[in-house]
Amino acid sequence: MRHWLMKTEPESYSIDDLREQGTTSWDGIRNYTSRNYMWHEMAIDDPVLFYHSSAKPPGVIGLARVSSEPYPDHTAWDESSHYFDAKSTPDKPRWWMVDVAYVDTFPRLVSLDELRDVPELAGMPLVSKSRLSVQPVSPEQFALICDLARRVE
Repeated sequence: MRHWLMKTEPESYSIDDLREQGTTSWDGIRNYTSRNYMWHEMAIDDPVLFYHSSAKPPGVIGLARVSSEPYPDHTAWDESSHYFDAKSTPDKPRWWMVDVAYVDTFPRLVSLDELRDVPELAGMPLVSKSRLSVQPVSPEQFALICDLARRVE
């Protein structure tokens, strides 16, 4: 089992949207490293930290889990989609996605600034200014962030 952090802009898709829908496809990833994590390393039931990016403040807001095997991202074949890629075809898909399911919304958001202040999280790609929308998290980092999110101040 691997642990993950997945970023989304809350104006496009928020933890509340996921809670309402229960599950969603994580489509539109157009970075090869993030794609490869989903395609080759994610597995059903892997836990996910749900991260609101481009928010004020950005931070971890909840939990999800991977709920499907990877499959081709069909938005790459839709010419009307913002994620269209003429080099991707159903016969030779270039982009992949997984489904994620809602697990929980934390009592509070753990901001990026707060995460950066925790020495044990210094090695996380997120606090190292990684722009990846899908990134691995160690089990220890995952547990620490969940503990922080459940602390009511």
